[in-house]
Amino acid sequence: MNKDTLIHKAIAAHVEKFGKQPESVAWAPGRIEVLGNHTDYNAGPVLSAAINLGHCFCISRSNQPGIRLLAVDVGQTASFDTSDAEKVPGFGWANYVKGVFYFIREHLGEKIDGLDCTFLGSIPMGAGLSSSAALEVAAAYAVLKILDTTIDKKEIARLCRRAEHQFAGTNCGLLDQFSSIFGLEHGLIHSDFRTLEGSAASLPEDIEFLVVNPHIKHSLADSPYNERRERCEQAAEQLAELLPHPVTALRDVSPEEFEANRSQIDAGAAKRAAHIIGEIDRVEQGVEQIRNGQIKAFGQLLFESHQSSVENFENSCPELDIVVDAAREAGALGARLSGGGFGGAAIAMVHSSEAKAVGEKITALCRAKGISPEIIEITPSAGAMTIPDR
Repeated sequence: MNKDTLIHKAIAAHVEKFGKQPESVAWAPGRIEVLGNHTDYNAGPVLSAAINLGHCFCISRSNQPGIRLLAVDVGQTASFDTSDAEKVPGFGWANYVKGVFYFIREHLGEKIDGLDCTFLGSIPMGAGLSSSAALEVAAAYAVLKILDTTIDKKEIARLCRRAEHQFAGTNCGLLDQFSSIFGLEHGLIHSDFRTLEGSAASLPEDIEFLVVNPHIKHSLADSPYNERRERCEQAAEQLAELLPHPVTALRDVSPEEFEANRSQIDAGAAKRAAHIIGEIDRVEQGVEQIRNGQIKAFGQLLFESHQSSVENFENSCPELDIVVDAAREAGALGARLSGGGFGGAAIAMVHSSEAKAVGEKITALCRAKGISPEIIEITPSAGAMTIPDR
């Protein structure tokens, strides 16, 4: 479902449910992680893209107190008050929105009450495309419009992250919200998670991505995620004792410094650090290659990233390796696991004119090895926006 169709359906559902046209309508996209695996909590950079799938959020004023919220996808309506930090019982999806409204209310010192809201999304659940962040950001943009006020975009991202931490119980970073807000048509977002600064890296218009989902159960809570993070912190602490300058995170260690000292730190920690330090370097190389039009070289960095996930970080799995190998054989410019790993999905970068053929070949090659993946075509897209008054 394209954006215009989604917005039309969301507005129609709002009118049917609440009997009036929405006064505020906003759209926010999901995201893909293109390069920069596990670098965010090591104070490093990430290249990501907002995508052409997302959430539409509609609001109209009501004479009734409280917030009424219709989730069109599930056909359910939840009600809540924004003046307390209690979770909405029985409607887990409503907590993303309540959290956003609660923290915006707290930030502005302004009452948020008497609103009818509707949301509808086009992001497949479980595909690792950040549906929750898209919903949070769309809700934030829509409620700020109806309040006739603004907040700095970085602060919106922080408030949405707080909502996800406290109300949804997911200890996420800022990547998802940043990507949804700062998305670029035919481009990537270069986010620095030390400075929280972002910049754009434009892609040729004929580049798109395939998200290849082999449908592996994916849960970071049940994975070795925490162990990997601890090993990164261990490596940073040990390297800090060896290097002549301050080291507070692996971001502070150059590839040359790491190679000169890796034999002097714990071998297990060094293996994990090799992935992170290599990824940080690949992101910086990638930004220059994109800006210089070296798309084939950039694609090779994606393949190198995946190989490092296999060898150093060990956060891939046989199914994702099959997908990436199939993408290479099918002619993709680059491919890698995307996101935390230990399951989940992979991305493949392709020319738009070849997307269908490459996708079909990936599917055939995977099926020959017992995997039937779902493939979603993704176009790097603009970030969140409010829709003009209707």
